[in-house]
Amino acid sequence: MAEAQNIPVGSTTAGSIAVAAESTVVSRMSAAPSFDVADFPVPHGREEEWRFTPLERLRGLHDGTAVATGEGVKVAVEAPEGVTVETVGRDDARLGKAGTPVDRVAAQAYSAFEQASVVTVAKDTVLTEPIRIAVHGEGGTAFGHQVIELGAFAEAVVVIDHTGDTVLAANVDFVLGDGAKLTVVSVQDWDDKAVHVAQHNALIGRDASFKSVVVTFGGDVVRLHPRVEYTGPGGEAELYGLYFTDAGQHQEHRLLVTHNTPHCKSNVAYKGALQGDNAHAVWIGDVLIEAKAEGTDTYEMNRNLVLTDGSRVDSVPNLEIETGEIVGAGHASATGRFDDEQLFYLMARGIPEHEARRLVVRGFFAELVQQIGVTDIEERLLAKIEEELEASVG
Repeated sequence: MAEAQNIPVGSTTAGSIAVAAESTVVSRMSAAPSFDVADFPVPHGREEEWRFTPLERLRGLHDGTAVATGEGVKVAVEAPEGVTVETVGRDDARLGKAGTPVDRVAAQAYSAFEQASVVTVAKDTVLTEPIRIAVHGEGGTAFGHQVIELGAFAEAVVVIDHTGDTVLAANVDFVLGDGAKLTVVSVQDWDDKAVHVAQHNALIGRDASFKSVVVTFGGDVVRLHPRVEYTGPGGEAELYGLYFTDAGQHQEHRLLVTHNTPHCKSNVAYKGALQGDNAHAVWIGDVLIEAKAEGTDTYEMNRNLVLTDGSRVDSVPNLEIETGEIVGAGHASATGRFDDEQLFYLMARGIPEHEARRLVVRGFFAELVQQIGVTDIEERLLAKIEEELEASVG
């Protein structure tokens, strides 16, 4: 088993930042997947999968007291020709096909939604424009389910944009046929009081390619659980993420890549910046290589940049290998303060301190922003980073 690498990014002041980095086998710790809420006990915060989450701020999503109220969310889909958009009932056979809930909130979301949105890209269809799904909170509490399905050899880019104010629990399924290529950009740009808990399930066909870019800025509590499995050899998954955690925010990303098929690949890279009192970011990266998954090639990485005192990062990479017949497997986690040496280097060359700090942070995120591939979204996110930086370096 590969060892976790704790690589210092900058100096750390004792007492001003709490950092956790560890490597443990966790793939067997969670309850068995189920669509039935009753199969999951109410969490109390001592469970491995809930120990970092502020349960008291989930507005009842975890204990069954939350019910759909108010306007909830409005979902609008803009799609080019060659795409079918449907609103379906609970009995549609495509729902839940990509994965089963693995915690009580996901099971509650599946049990409580009334209608689901299904977006289908037909076999051999290659889209030149992105599919845009706008999820806007209108207040109250909502439970949702979305399915994006690509036929064999289809290619598409999907942007899911979350805005407004709501308490939302949801499941989102991505189903890729053999040889399909899907890029998904999920943006969490909620208002300050929003709560968003979601499980993302990707089922990747033979020789198919899946790229996910998760971007989290807004909300009071955001807890996302991306999961990947394969249905045939040759599948590839790239999971990227960037987050900017501000004072009082809790942003949690928990990933699981299950290599259950031979000769598949996965690459995970998440980066986050934090600033302000009680800003809390959590990243859990789990990779399981089953005994039958010979020829697997996988790597996961998390980097965190702490801009001010009073912030906390919990970064936990996990890797479980059940076969020695693999191409490669590794992981790394690093958290550090703003690098004063980089700042000095830029200032020594005539760049004002204010601008030098911006350059360092923008450079930290630039690699992942470029993975988005949608120009207007990239520009909007760079502007959002600038807006967030005003609070710390302005």
